[in-house]
Amino acid sequence: MSKIRCWQVDAFTDRPFAGNPAAICWLESEADPAWMQSVAAEMNLSETAFVRPLKDGLELRWFTPGVEVDLCGHATLATAHALWSSDLVPQGSPLFFHTKSGLLTCTQDDRFIELDFPATPASVAEPPALLLEALGAKPSFVGKSRFDYLAVFESASVVRNLRPDFRKLGRLPVRGVIATAPSDVSGFDFISRFFAPAVGVDEDPVCGSAHCCLAPFWAGRLGKQNLMAYQASTRGGVLRLRMNGDRVILGGQAVTVWQGELL
Repeated sequence: MSKIRCWQVDAFTDRPFAGNPAAICWLESEADPAWMQSVAAEMNLSETAFVRPLKDGLELRWFTPGVEVDLCGHATLATAHALWSSDLVPQGSPLFFHTKSGLLTCTQDDRFIELDFPATPASVAEPPALLLEALGAKPSFVGKSRFDYLAVFESASVVRNLRPDFRKLGRLPVRGVIATAPSDVSGFDFISRFFAPAVGVDEDPVCGSAHCCLAPFWAGRLGKQNLMAYQASTRGGVLRLRMNGDRVILGGQAVTVWQGELL
């Protein structure tokens, strides 16, 4: 039986046991999606990434314990970190990932890894009663992006103190719900939390793809193209954001927690 190299990496943090953990599996050839889903369920992390070489780059797919998803920021950052640190790809060389969300590019910028992702701005939306019931607090603005509802609050303390009804949130016809507010921490522009029970993750510790919606929203509201964001989950996470037209440059750090072989 062939052995598959794998890692667990904490993304959007510079220290272990913080940020968002992702598992990464290096495949030499195409794998059965049902098997990949079983591995993701076994790992039981918010995302498990599967990466394999192609002639013109790398294929990257992401799975929660329950479903395959179209876009994941923290597992992409974790994958880039794993590949560079293990010398599977040359240090400093750009990485080109072919994904269900198109071609994604990762580069190194000093201590940060930068991801070039498509922006997913939110349009104003009428909040369904179920959303307000599930959150237990009334936002000042509700929008809807390609993937998620965006709920904006005036106070960071409200976002920090949310105790959502995950069963109700999971019934909404979206991937998840982003809750955000202006930052109450010096050095950050805004804070957020992300809930995605519909895809098997009640609260994601740090969600890169959610910031593809948050970045254009806060860039517009604050009138600035460069932003620092803090995801206020129990583990916490830091993201450096830059708008680039209809793209968002997500910057973060990562730490390998373990590496081994999948039998």
